[in-house]
Amino acid sequence: MADLHFTDAVATDGERVAIDLALGDNRATEAEGERVVRGGASRRRGLRHLLLPALHALQKESGWISPGGLNYVSEVLQVPPAESYGVASFYEMFRVDTEPGHDDDVVHVCIDPACRIDGADELIASLEAEGKHVHRSPCLGQCERPPAVFIQGRKAPDVVPADAEPFVLPQAGDGNLQLLKRLGVVDPTSLESYLEHGGYQALTRALEMGPEAVLEAITDAGLSGRGGAAFPTGIKWTAVREAEGADKHIVANCDESEPGTFKDRMVMEHDPFALVEAMTIAAVTTGASNGWIYIRGEYPQATGRLENAIAQARDAGLLGDDVAGSGQSFELEVRRGAGAYICGEETALFNSLEGFRGEPRNKPPFPTTNGLFDQPTVINNPETLLNIVPIVLEGAEAYRSRGTERSPGTRLFCVSGRVVTPGLYEHAFGATLGDVIAAAGGAEGDVQAVLLGGAAGSFVTADSMDLPLTLEATREAGTTLGSGVVMVFNASDDLVDVCQRIAEFFKNESCGQCVPCRVGAVRQHEMIVAIGSKPMPQDKRDLHEDMVKVMADASICGLGHTAASAIKSALALGLIGADQ
Repeated sequence: MADLHFTDAVATDGERVAIDLALGDNRATEAEGERVVRGGASRRRGLRHLLLPALHALQKESGWISPGGLNYVSEVLQVPPAESYGVASFYEMFRVDTEPGHDDDVVHVCIDPACRIDGADELIASLEAEGKHVHRSPCLGQCERPPAVFIQGRKAPDVVPADAEPFVLPQAGDGNLQLLKRLGVVDPTSLESYLEHGGYQALTRALEMGPEAVLEAITDAGLSGRGGAAFPTGIKWTAVREAEGADKHIVANCDESEPGTFKDRMVMEHDPFALVEAMTIAAVTTGASNGWIYIRGEYPQATGRLENAIAQARDAGLLGDDVAGSGQSFELEVRRGAGAYICGEETALFNSLEGFRGEPRNKPPFPTTNGLFDQPTVINNPETLLNIVPIVLEGAEAYRSRGTERSPGTRLFCVSGRVVTPGLYEHAFGATLGDVIAAAGGAEGDVQAVLLGGAAGSFVTADSMDLPLTLEATREAGTTLGSGVVMVFNASDDLVDVCQRIAEFFKNESCGQCVPCRVGAVRQHEMIVAIGSKPMPQDKRDLHEDMVKVMADASICGLGHTAASAIKSALALGLIGADQ
């Protein structure tokens, strides 16, 4: 454990070098005037925002967050050691209490639903028999290729073994694709290749149109957020442009950790320049000069390709002090998360970026006026940002020609589980659930249930195959599109086990800041484990329903609001808790 005061533990020479390299020229001095302190009112950008990169460097060098290394990080960044420890202990990827043994690498194996039904337990047993250090991990964002593995290397690069396999887009060659048309076609490591396939035409067009026209086009197009909340993008961008303050930020929320979701990873790995271009359009439109890509730590290939794309764009004059000769400044930086589902919540993400524990903030104030470093901030997920490119190039009317009146455009769907060809698919809003499953080769076996929207979504049955996948139709049906998850289970799958794992996931991933979520998630898990495959008595159902209402009404953030959604739907449909 750490104290507010420094201990006598000393960093090794290797730890000092690794941390120094991660921090570059940044150092705390006696004259440092913008320190970010927990007890103060200011959250301005000082040195504390470098805490997460420093901890990653320490973990990589020593295989854990050693007391001496933590002392050195805290001293350099002028953060109390207890607070540095509190941040380090918050994340799944950091080891804080035990020095590594003989096995330097940690093999993370996903145990969430898509991998759980497709051999995760057998793989874990095999790896442990080989003497590997296995960590049973929440979703790793590889649901299309289960069971998922991520190897966290000590000194060696972090790797995902499946990344060595050739990439195949199931819909390759489909002329109707808008967001995925370059995947598997463009070289994701080459700016020249991206330019040859229409890259940066949208930025050129946006600069010609001017900010007001771009905002009008986005608003008229009816683009809504694709991360789950579906907030109108035009309203968000307009609010940031009109907000007071010279320092504004564009943040890409690339911390997709929702079980069943992998769309953003695929886009970042195979079309990274598109995300960089879209963020640049956001910057010149809203007047932001700072850009941040917050990406989950389990995405090493996507991280490397984004960093390469940023470097090439900067060298080409498409980032920096004079973006594409416009006279506007925009800098972009990649920051790795370290394994915390809650950091997908926008304000928790801001706290994590700033060097604090990834705990959500109360709203209001909202990010459009008081976001990252308490400054006006646009935060969108990659899919939302990618939609900016066709809107700018084609115009709002052409964009609205796809989809429905209330849900215009296309949507990315992460199809996994018991289908012939799991993968990432793009469909216009309005395609039915049956259409999406059919495009993936159809279901394997008789459909028992489909999980829509991810672990925070809800189950539907085979009776819902005609359900149009739009915001309005799913809302009316009492379900959600969420982050685009379509996870299919057949009659051979044990949904009691799946639901117990979903309940365990939320129990583990609750940040613990608020009582309704912290206690409710634990009690829900206990309840679902206790009933097992038995019928659920009415008094227990009533108790669960009361818990659902309290969590939804009183939790600080969306995690608590939706932690019981899938379980509630499974009970209502008789998938669990009913006479078998």
